[in-house]
Amino acid sequence: MSDEVRSQRDLVPGAVLDGFRLEKMIHKGGMAVIWEASRPDVSMPIAIKIPMIGEGDEASSIVGFEMEQMIMPMLSGKHVPKLFGIGDITALPYLAMERVQGKTLTEIAGKLPMVPEEAARLAARIATGLIELHRQDVIHFDLKPANILFRDATGDAVFVDFGLSRHAKLPDLFSEEIRVPMGTAPYIAPEQVLRNRTDPRSDLYSLGAILYELVTGEQPFGSPDSTKGLKRRIWAEPRPPRTINKDVPEWLQEIILRCLEPDPTKRYASARQLAFDLSHPDRVPLTARATKTTRAGWFKVWRRRRFKAIPKALTTHAAPQGVNTAPIVMAAIDLSPGHEALAEKVLDHVDRILSTQPEARLACVNVLKTSLLSVDESVDEEGRNIHLQHLAELKHWARPLGRSAERVTFHVLEGVDPAKVIIDFATDNHVDHLIMGARGHSAARRYLGSVSTQVVAEAACSVTVVRLPLTDEDAAAS
Repeated sequence: MSDEVRSQRDLVPGAVLDGFRLEKMIHKGGMAVIWEASRPDVSMPIAIKIPMIGEGDEASSIVGFEMEQMIMPMLSGKHVPKLFGIGDITALPYLAMERVQGKTLTEIAGKLPMVPEEAARLAARIATGLIELHRQDVIHFDLKPANILFRDATGDAVFVDFGLSRHAKLPDLFSEEIRVPMGTAPYIAPEQVLRNRTDPRSDLYSLGAILYELVTGEQPFGSPDSTKGLKRRIWAEPRPPRTINKDVPEWLQEIILRCLEPDPTKRYASARQLAFDLSHPDRVPLTARATKTTRAGWFKVWRRRRFKAIPKALTTHAAPQGVNTAPIVMAAIDLSPGHEALAEKVLDHVDRILSTQPEARLACVNVLKTSLLSVDESVDEEGRNIHLQHLAELKHWARPLGRSAERVTFHVLEGVDPAKVIIDFATDNHVDHLIMGARGHSAARRYLGSVSTQVVAEAACSVTVVRLPLTDEDAAAS
């Protein structure tokens, strides 16, 4: 009988993971390993994606897998893989999904540049897939050739890797936790660089960057490795494609440069409009973009940067409907050993407040205090990721509340100053009410200050501080 998988060490051919038999490893990357698998009741090929979360992994990789586990069950249709199962991220996380029979855009494109008309036909299929994806309230935010497949049987575009995606009716963990731009450098939209994750037209920009690369063999702004380099696309312009490849027709240059407009309001308003133009080149209305032969010179770019001529749409965050507009209650929980009673009392207070605001979202936060000078360990003595362990403890703490998945989020944050981390999170995420515990009553805390004291003094929202009853030892110490 096959061995049951309990940890990443058990991942071998023939092992069984929640009923899925692992057949062979088909890919091993820096972030995840993918296995071909089977299950008796599933007739199609199965791929199981398992994140490689261990020592040194950043919080963003954990957040990304959480987002993918939240979003994938919400998706359906021929443009996404069918989902068969999900593994608890606090145990052995995984995603079991259809193994799409087809090639990636990278494989299909081959040696670049492609014949422009063929590239446009592929882009039209991608845009058609985006119509359906956006209709389901999802923005992909990481479109690139490796994340787009085409089914062998039908030619339909299929999107994979939703780790950076956003669903309008689910909490956006990246906006709430991560303070740096997230995306793949050559294809990321200007508004993503500014951490605006609300506009579906970001995906149209990425598709424009992909199409530019397919017909020129170059990336419109290269592959910068810093935020400063990424911001160049806000001010500068790419070389017109026809100056690199004379075979690019005017109508296709028009489409590409329109997609690559830094101002989203100047791009296509929807994937449907883009798909129509790609499929009907004779109906594409031509503007000055179509015949453009030069890009803005250094002086014009310098003036844009100097006077920060940022299009308003880049920083205007849309207000998605649903859970994202509900009041936010934040619970800052101390998970340190010896403070279980305080954590339980915080839970009681949170429960009472949520009973009066059933529509509210709950953000459960724990802070891992880091050292200013030394390097902190990311795994415990048993080799388990500390971040994941705290995440598991947070979820265990909140389980008695019985909140649905779309109404509660869990965040393990890191920082030298826990009070500042809590205050910044509450401010950045427009928290309405913050609940936290105060450890005890001591002379040192009274004179040197405490985390709760600093939060009460500086937080922009209402703050409830929960304390345990004063004991005789506390009284003696004070």
